[in-house]
Amino acid sequence: MNTEYHNHHHDHEHDHSHGEPLKSRYEQAFSKFNLHLHDEIVQEEAKTLIAKHIDENRTTEVLRFLLSTIELTSLKVTDNEDSILRMVERVNSFVNDNPALPHPAGICVYPRFVNIVSNSLEVEDMEISTVCGGFPSSQTFPELKTVETALAVKDGATEIDAVLPVGFYLAEDYDTIYNEIDEIKLACGQSVPLKIILETGALQTAANVKKAAILAIYSGADYIKTSTGKIEPGATPAAVYTMCQTIREYYEQTGTAIGIKVAGGVRTTEDALKYYTLIKEVLGEEWLNNRLFRIGASGLANNILSEIIGKNIEAF
Repeated sequence: MNTEYHNHHHDHEHDHSHGEPLKSRYEQAFSKFNLHLHDEIVQEEAKTLIAKHIDENRTTEVLRFLLSTIELTSLKVTDNEDSILRMVERVNSFVNDNPALPHPAGICVYPRFVNIVSNSLEVEDMEISTVCGGFPSSQTFPELKTVETALAVKDGATEIDAVLPVGFYLAEDYDTIYNEIDEIKLACGQSVPLKIILETGALQTAANVKKAAILAIYSGADYIKTSTGKIEPGATPAAVYTMCQTIREYYEQTGTAIGIKVAGGVRTTEDALKYYTLIKEVLGEEWLNNRLFRIGASGLANNILSEIIGKNIEAF
């Protein structure tokens, strides 16, 4: 298990002089980033980058890599122990039968199923992700968010995905956001990375996406993730482009590499190639591994696999 994740956020807690209002902590963080973003320009820049570079990424090598970034996701109201077990068994037999192909990065389920995945997944280096903290709305008691996280880790979760409290962001209650994410990160422990879901579709503007990303990172996120997949729109090129820019600027300032997870409506190979192109162009080669780049999806793996093999495959 990866234990490199460190509490990069605590460095920022005391970098202001005594007696200043607490708000200055966030103003100080925001002031280090370019927040003068115009939505039309951001959309245009993302579109242009994709148009210019996507064709060079249409290779089997890139498709194989993309397969290795996928977190196979089942977050349905109809999930039960049998359906999750079947999903894990499909993964086990796929990896067994296809030693020459890369396997997905992980499996993402609701917290109550972590135990089943943990006990039945036979693939050594696959992560077990779960959605905690009152997913998908983040509208539960902070105490429940941390308890849910701690229980999931105890059951074998190796990564935690939690939603940023978007309503508090819109009310500019940054302390609440900081404190909740900080507590969830503590409940994860040092070796379990925390992915914070920004729910970019609810944030609407590029400037909001960027500020929420900065808050998430400064509060302890190891990854920032686009969406829950439960509201429209999910991931968009403009949101992913903005998140990449934020990660890039943070990396240039601190040397700390934050991961990115694209989720919410990523279904086709074409979708995956668009996001791969943005990450490659904005963040560079260093992010082209499945430790820093993930895609959360349910149908995507079969689509990519079918393309690699050249016939319709329903492995997952």
